[in-house]
Amino acid sequence: MNYIKIIPCLDVKDGRLVKGVNFVDLADVGDPADNAEAYSKAGADELVFLDITATVEKRKTLVDAVKRTVDKISVPLTVGGGIKSIRDIQDMMDIGVSKVSMNTAAVINPELVREASGKFGSEKIVVAIDTRTSPEVPSGFEVMINGGKKPTGIDAVEWAKKVEELGAGAILPTSMDADGTLAGYDIPMTRAIADAVNLPVIASGGAGTLEHLYEAVNDGHADAVLVASIAHFGTYSIRQMKEYLADKGLPVKL
Repeated sequence: MNYIKIIPCLDVKDGRLVKGVNFVDLADVGDPADNAEAYSKAGADELVFLDITATVEKRKTLVDAVKRTVDKISVPLTVGGGIKSIRDIQDMMDIGVSKVSMNTAAVINPELVREASGKFGSEKIVVAIDTRTSPEVPSGFEVMINGGKKPTGIDAVEWAKKVEELGAGAILPTSMDADGTLAGYDIPMTRAIADAVNLPVIASGGAGTLEHLYEAVNDGHADAVLVASIAHFGTYSIRQMKEYLADKGLPVKL
């Protein structure tokens, strides 16, 4: 039976763990590897490591920071940020990363998703979709790239369907509008994408309470929830999150 996953997200800039609001105003939270180790021991199902400025700075992912993180954890790690070629993916796999996440590179070169899933397997390829509310596209949710700095005019729901066809194994949609606000996930956006595809969808951006986690799954139809602020700042432990969802009748791995 599938269970709902709790996935702490490590946003990393210059080798340090940071957390912002709406993709800006970044605050230093500590060392990513140390935090990852703590989450792994606390019962996190998986971890996500996002080198959030790699694409904008036109460089590769911080391999040393990723390697230190991999070495300290016992759960699967997904790495994103600066992944733009088969070589980049191979480099990550070579140091023990379980999956890679692509956003900008996938939009610019959709065939990379097909090629990567063919070479490494769909289960290794996650497509991240950064969205913002926009009246310019049919669903009302537009795909943003380059760390949320560049609008694409692409409809997020249509793009989700496209990457499923290309062979992606999971989708990670993050609402720029909700990111870091602690006001809850963008449920309409998450649900629109989840209902349009047959892939696991990881809700991301905005969790502030335990109720928000439940809403992402129950109302947003997500298969997993990404958490950052509420975990990094000690608002709730991983166990508290899982016990809350279990009490609500959702399947979790306690």
